[in-house]
Amino acid sequence: MHKKITKKTLTRREAFVLAGGTGLALASGCGGSTITTPTSSCHLIPTETDGPYPLYTVLSNASMVRSNIAETKTGVPLTIELTLVKVNGACGVIPNAYVYIWHCDKDGTYSGYSSGTNGNHLGETYCRGIQKTDANGRVTFQTVYPGWYPGRITHVHFQVYLTSLAGTATATSQLAFPPEITQTVYASSLYAAHGQNTSVTSFSADGIFSDGTTYQIATVTGSVSTGYTASLVVGINS
Repeated sequence: MHKKITKKTLTRREAFVLAGGTGLALASGCGGSTITTPTSSCHLIPTETDGPYPLYTVLSNASMVRSNIAETKTGVPLTIELTLVKVNGACGVIPNAYVYIWHCDKDGTYSGYSSGTNGNHLGETYCRGIQKTDANGRVTFQTVYPGWYPGRITHVHFQVYLTSLAGTATATSQLAFPPEITQTVYASSLYAAHGQNTSVTSFSADGIFSDGTTYQIATVTGSVSTGYTASLVVGINS
């Protein structure tokens, strides 16, 4: 049985205190890329809800251990790089841990679920995958830039399992994107049909990220034409 997290159990202020945080630096680049990075990356990742579309049946499906999770979905190419570090272990990296990520496609729908707002995608597994961290504590996924759905700003869900996918997740959180990057992506032709304007256009208006995204906003580089890379250091209390 996998533990479902239905509310925040750690605020960003609490994460900051527990990890001994010192602040962050923001830098914006030109030419279609934006970089957002903390001054120190060893901070406990805030806990977020896993819902509403976690689809835990994939954890026992060996075919879901894969790097390319886009399947047949089209969109602006996106590489997601997550690096796990020990906040209670001198910020050392965490090898051999499992990371499960999932997100909606460019049209805002999730695989594996059927509903009036999501459409019928039962039996599908697009934009979901599991990787095991390498010797540098890193996992890499190839996918497409997520779209949006009513009530949420653009995001990617992820969970960390330190020893076994059969156990309870050690961390459940969400990755956020710099708004400038998202606006550029949504203005491109592949995303225009879904609408360039999201129903939530700021972190403060988002029910999950309204208390801040300090340790969840990815460093993003690239362009619509070449694709983007989103990187995040994930602090774990292991």
